[in-house]
Amino acid sequence: MQTADIWFDPSCPYTWITSRWLLEAARVRPIEIRWHVMSLAVLNEHRDDDPEGDPEGYLWLPVRICAAIAVRHGQEALGRYYTAYGTRVQEARDRRPGVVEDALADAGLPASLAAAALTDEYDGAVRASHEEGIAKVGTHVGTPIIEVTREDGRRVAFFGPVVSRVPRGEEAGRLWDGTLMVAGVPGFHEIKGPPAPADPGPGLG
Repeated sequence: MQTADIWFDPSCPYTWITSRWLLEAARVRPIEIRWHVMSLAVLNEHRDDDPEGDPEGYLWLPVRICAAIAVRHGQEALGRYYTAYGTRVQEARDRRPGVVEDALADAGLPASLAAAALTDEYDGAVRASHEEGIAKVGTHVGTPIIEVTREDGRRVAFFGPVVSRVPRGEEAGRLWDGTLMVAGVPGFHEIKGPPAPADPGPGLG
């Protein structure tokens, strides 16, 4: 069994696709997934520009809810909520008021957790989890970050992989195998493919 720790910002559509690949890979490879929060708002807060186009600080709201879930209900509950939230927001493009409460209900969590979005109560937890993840790779990357503890106990960390659709079945397993092979080479830093689409959509094809 390999353990895959993933640090994610719930607002990022590419991270959503990567997370669905990771779940798909876990169907065909012995992978235990553990869920952690990271934050694009924290990552970019000291920059002169605004790469996420978020002058109002909206990116804080979903990540605070995720941090509250992790603190109060644990990583497994966070994974359930992320699936419920992403299914509604990233796939169905649901932007209705109350979508967070609906996602919480889908995940079997209390609706009262939605109130965490409008308070700084869990900002310390957001920052601590974010710093834990970003320390694995460095501040030059974004979301998601994955760290894998392999069968031999060696740990490998990397950003991505960034994909615009979810590989399925054995294709997901091969991407897993290849990612670990490349990321595990001493001195490896980066590999890129063609540019990603401006709007990846749900990426489930």
